[in-house]
Amino acid sequence: MSNKLTTPPTNQFQSIQYSDFHDFPIVTDLDNFEADIAFLGIPFGDPYSMGEASNDQCTAPTHIRRYRERALSGLDRYDFDIGGTLLNGEDIRVVDCGDVIGEAKDVAGNHDRSEQAVRKVLSSGALPIILGGDHAIPIPVFRAFENHGPITLVQVDAHIDWRDVFHGVSYGLSSVIRRASEMDHINEIFQIGLRSAGSARPEEAQAALDYGANLISDIELQEVGMKAILDRIPDGHNYYLTIDADGVDPTIMPAVAGPAPGGVNYSQMRTLIQGLVNKGKVLGMDIVEITPSKDVNGITAITAGRFISNLIGSAVRAGYFKK
Repeated sequence: MSNKLTTPPTNQFQSIQYSDFHDFPIVTDLDNFEADIAFLGIPFGDPYSMGEASNDQCTAPTHIRRYRERALSGLDRYDFDIGGTLLNGEDIRVVDCGDVIGEAKDVAGNHDRSEQAVRKVLSSGALPIILGGDHAIPIPVFRAFENHGPITLVQVDAHIDWRDVFHGVSYGLSSVIRRASEMDHINEIFQIGLRSAGSARPEEAQAALDYGANLISDIELQEVGMKAILDRIPDGHNYYLTIDADGVDPTIMPAVAGPAPGGVNYSQMRTLIQGLVNKGKVLGMDIVEITPSKDVNGITAITAGRFISNLIGSAVRAGYFKK
């Protein structure tokens, strides 16, 4: 496999050695493929400093892929979380689209290339599973969904990410939900697992409340449980799930830049993912903010793989891909 394809900028992505999940085929032409589910790595967002332009989180898509067999040993294995094999014996087309290439001197272009890549995945009819990268990654992803609204956005995070501008940057990781709220196709927003002294100053928290965002603290989550939170999310909607690794309990996702005690545990995440799949239509999901150098025995990557397995296995059983 080559590391870089000589294709026009809007089609650029790289195929990484050992990058495919469970021998799913690697797509080398985003303009000409069909799939039910597509993995896409987006390593680069909009950095706040030169040091962040190419930080350890950029390698997270590869890190997650490398631990795929610990997350799920094989497509023939019985998975007790989903009640059978991943694809349930059905003819489900799953592909890996590699990673969108970042250009060091074209930061804004990185967002544009990412948006175009997601648009191509959606045009294929596939459900995109996005591997980041920092939490600025979903901004171009959200843009690509503009013809798929209205969308109920569900975020798992320790932080609310409602900064307007930070260090002169409007499209960075602390602004992702603020930017989402400005998109016409994004409707209700649920933010789950908020805790500690997050990214919000009082004015950002007020902006979120003024929008009508549902701010669900970790304290509240642990008191009432994920099932009660899930029941508040309207049935029958289109959903997009964005998962910041620091929103998850650091005992199962320690590899984050800003760890905080508490957070959404594995069984709660399983309830959320499977619940969203079955109460409406999950249009896509991302997992971001993983810092591979801080991982312990690969548990963060394995946990990410388990989230992905729950989404795929539940969507298959919910009939998402019936021909």
